[in-house]
Amino acid sequence: MRRIVAAGLALVLMVGWFVVRLVDIQVVRAAELNAASEDVRSRSATIYGVRGQILDANGMVLADSVMRYDIALSPKQAMLGPVVREEPDPADPSKRVEVEVPLDQVLDELGEVIGRPAAELRALIESSLEEDPGSDFAYVAKLVDTETYEEVKALDIPWVVPYEHPSRRYPNGAVAGNLLGFVGDDGDPLAGLEYSENRCLAGANGERTWLHSLKDWVEIPGSERVISEARQGGDLQLTIDADLQYFVQRVAAAQVQATGAQWGTVTVMEAKTGRLLAVADVPTVDPNAPSATDSDDRGSRAFTAPFEPGSTFKALTSATVIDAGEGDPNSGVTADYQYLPPNGADITDSHGHGPTNYTMTGMLIDSSNTAMSMFGERVSDERRYQDMLDFGLGSPSEVGFAGEASGDLHGGPDEWDPQTKYATMFGQGLTTSAIQIASVYQTLANGGVRMPVTLVEGCRQSDGTLTEVPSTEGRRVVSEKAADETAAMLEQVYLHGWLADDWNIPGYRVAAKTGTAQVPDGNGGYQSGYLVSVSGFAPADDPEFVVSVSIMDPVKMNSSAASAPVFQQVMSQVLKKYRTVPSGAPAPELPATW
Repeated sequence: MRRIVAAGLALVLMVGWFVVRLVDIQVVRAAELNAASEDVRSRSATIYGVRGQILDANGMVLADSVMRYDIALSPKQAMLGPVVREEPDPADPSKRVEVEVPLDQVLDELGEVIGRPAAELRALIESSLEEDPGSDFAYVAKLVDTETYEEVKALDIPWVVPYEHPSRRYPNGAVAGNLLGFVGDDGDPLAGLEYSENRCLAGANGERTWLHSLKDWVEIPGSERVISEARQGGDLQLTIDADLQYFVQRVAAAQVQATGAQWGTVTVMEAKTGRLLAVADVPTVDPNAPSATDSDDRGSRAFTAPFEPGSTFKALTSATVIDAGEGDPNSGVTADYQYLPPNGADITDSHGHGPTNYTMTGMLIDSSNTAMSMFGERVSDERRYQDMLDFGLGSPSEVGFAGEASGDLHGGPDEWDPQTKYATMFGQGLTTSAIQIASVYQTLANGGVRMPVTLVEGCRQSDGTLTEVPSTEGRRVVSEKAADETAAMLEQVYLHGWLADDWNIPGYRVAAKTGTAQVPDGNGGYQSGYLVSVSGFAPADDPEFVVSVSIMDPVKMNSSAASAPVFQQVMSQVLKKYRTVPSGAPAPELPATW
């Protein structure tokens, strides 16, 4: 009887223990154990929101996203034993048999596909396990293409897993690379429009999870859950014409090489709209391989490299003088090689000459600093400074390009010393960007109305709507009379200046001005070389296009003669490309002296 009671008691205790354990596992600790189980069997992955495209004005793709793959393996799973595969039975090919493939052979196969030695892969596995005996993840390759991905997949290695990884592609290579910028391996924007317009281009990633078997990492059907949906990025619509951009880059590169220059920029802008049709920088970057280009050459100097504009600036000062009612193309001064105004400044011309009876037109043709100073001093410093601001100087353009320079107007009249007061009349003692100078000439070409500088048309959403559209509202800076008379004088520079034979464009009236400028070195001094430039517009009788060229330190031709052929070739191509009607009559003559 005692044995029966004891046995019954033992049975009750055992059943009670099982009940307690069952309640503990299924009720008390259910959530904790489920979570632990999920940690062992669950995997998560990013659902990538594809980055938007960058398109030129005609819809040509300049940047898009392509799928690449990161290849990972589980060091822990790799060391559990040979890989078991089903292969045709040598004795009966109609049947399949299981074959054990040793780790060394598997690593040889994987290494051959991804381009890494098997010994290197084994070392990776072993070092990962030394650091963490439970290591379940290590990358063996990143950003491989679809072909490589398919080859890895065909190896059927259960502990090797590919992960999708959208990557950026630039189909036209270096065309507009200076503007597009580039992204890093992790997809983060690093430069150019990729960076400044990231709000439009960036998608939002989502997340999914799934369960896999512990034995072979195979995903369990029906276990996938989408935690958050991905959102696709918008497409960035540019004003740039890719074909014209290619042409301009090629012409600029040839001249930079021919003259031994450090770099060059060329800007093409619509005179009536302010839209940029091409912005070329040489050297430029191929965004597909940015590290192959020196870091100083990966951006757009047209936006980011300020310089003293030199004599191209005289057009602005002339427009201010005319607009203030203090002169016209026929107004005259008598200017010598040197001018010593009462405030103590010392102004000289680049070429020696005796007293010359210059008209304002003649001053521009000969590019006389002394004559420009005599005309410029007729207007107050405050008026000249305000006009500079109204022309768009002293602040970044409406484009808002990454790293865009504001330029430096030397603090304004209150901080100008006697020399700077006069130097700012002919483009010294202040700095501008190439884009700003192009905008100045756009204003003069457009009858004195400055249009916002435009590089981006807007952000095209997935439903086709265009958002973030920039303003197209112009602002009058000087009177139409002042702009037109300045344009007429610039035509005389084109016709009678020293580069008349170098920049001739038959059939069209052209207004243009040269400049030779010093470039700040960032330490309060100047670089040794000069920046030579040409800016102008055509047809001068009904302006459509502005072209501005700057070449830095062309050692084999250190004058504006280095820029003139580029201006001539680019403007000729633009007029031809857009089928611009030739001028109907020659430019009226204006006297250079009185």
